[in-house]
Amino acid sequence: MSKRSYIFRYSLLIKKLQSKPYSTYGELQSYIDHQLSYLQMNDESLHMGFSKRTLQRDIREIRSIFGIDIEYSTSSRGYFICESETENMNSQRMMEAFDIFNSLNIAQDIAPFIHLEKRKPQGTENLYGLLHAIKNRLSIQFAYYKFWEEEVTTRKADPYALKECRNRWYLLAKEGKDGHIKTFALDRISGLDISNERFRLPVDFNMDETFRYCFGIISNEQGTPKEIVLSFTHFQGKYIKTLPLHDSQQILVDDEKELRIQLKLYPTHDLVMEILSFGENVKVLKPAALAKEIKTAHQHAYEKY
Repeated sequence: MSKRSYIFRYSLLIKKLQSKPYSTYGELQSYIDHQLSYLQMNDESLHMGFSKRTLQRDIREIRSIFGIDIEYSTSSRGYFICESETENMNSQRMMEAFDIFNSLNIAQDIAPFIHLEKRKPQGTENLYGLLHAIKNRLSIQFAYYKFWEEEVTTRKADPYALKECRNRWYLLAKEGKDGHIKTFALDRISGLDISNERFRLPVDFNMDETFRYCFGIISNEQGTPKEIVLSFTHFQGKYIKTLPLHDSQQILVDDEKELRIQLKLYPTHDLVMEILSFGENVKVLKPAALAKEIKTAHQHAYEKY
């Protein structure tokens, strides 16, 4: 059996248990056999023999390769994935990336079926190096380009964490010059150099708390987050319900006229730009200062025409 066959089977097991926890061995076997028939239409070399002994071996390999623990519940009489909410999100993203990769890989000619966005690399070539520096508390140096500056500057910083936002990756790091925690877009980082100089992570630094009430990558630790109420058109509201703007989103009204939601956020520039992107399909009801800012921005845009 090819290595790809093993990986495909691991992927199928994980996806089945994510969609239906406490699946029995029979359910897992039936699902894999059913999915194999589709996969073999594009790749006849795939073969996936499956037995209870194979399942136990797969569980060990999945733990080793993906870091995902699969256990058996005697009370529920089925297999399930034992992981936290954060780990669940990570594994789902990993499976999503794996599915996309293999969908593109098995198609002989994808041009008539899939249209890929033409975009520049996201700087992910530095992910491994940055993760190594973050985990081992190693200071780094790199060249950085700002959109509003002409010259590339050299930065020395202590890397704290990585954050994804809108298909871009960002580095959170304390820069040596002023000691402030800043964000750096990975696609504008070059010449990464990881030193042997160690730094100490502040005991009060918490990634989740830093961005708990933030939209996007701009962190605002001054003041208090605001209760923001937005009214969307009924049609636009369908998208907002399926893809919430923020974890704090709560639905206040959902009828044939509008979807009204409440958020608890700092009214940062990132949030303002997101609200503006909905145009006439949204109205800011609270707070008054944010409503005025959005209104002024629309007025300035109108005056350009």
